[in-house]
Amino acid sequence: MAKSVKELVIYTDGACSGNPGPGGWGVLMQFGKAEKELYGGEDDTTNNRMELMAAIKALEAIKPGYKGKITLWTDSVYVMKGITEWIHGWKKRGWKKSDKKPVVNSDLWKELDAVNAKWDVDWRWVKGHAGEEGNERADELARRGVPKQD
Repeated sequence: MAKSVKELVIYTDGACSGNPGPGGWGVLMQFGKAEKELYGGEDDTTNNRMELMAAIKALEAIKPGYKGKITLWTDSVYVMKGITEWIHGWKKRGWKKSDKKPVVNSDLWKELDAVNAKWDVDWRWVKGHAGEEGNERADELARRGVPKQD
């Protein structure tokens, strides 16, 4: 009988109340039947920064030495295309876009690039707010991470 190989499946999401404004990030990690939820936030941020932070925090949370498959789902085209396509050109141009302007959020892109290099991640896009359970749960966690304003 073939031994089943477990896969680490990660869902990430960011949320912002105002853009910029208070924002949160959320991560749902699933390994077999085990699950881990992570979330946090910042008082003054943007939705794109929170989307990036969710991916960074997810990859940082993977136990050192993990060798299995990793699939990370994001509903952010910005994160998906940034880490799989655009980042190569940004790095060649010294963190400048093709129009020679600095890459927005380069601090977080550099963090994501570094942590992503440690793993073999299969980056996937999922349509947000379309009823996909993992994405909906990551969205709830991101909203939970938004700091409450008085």
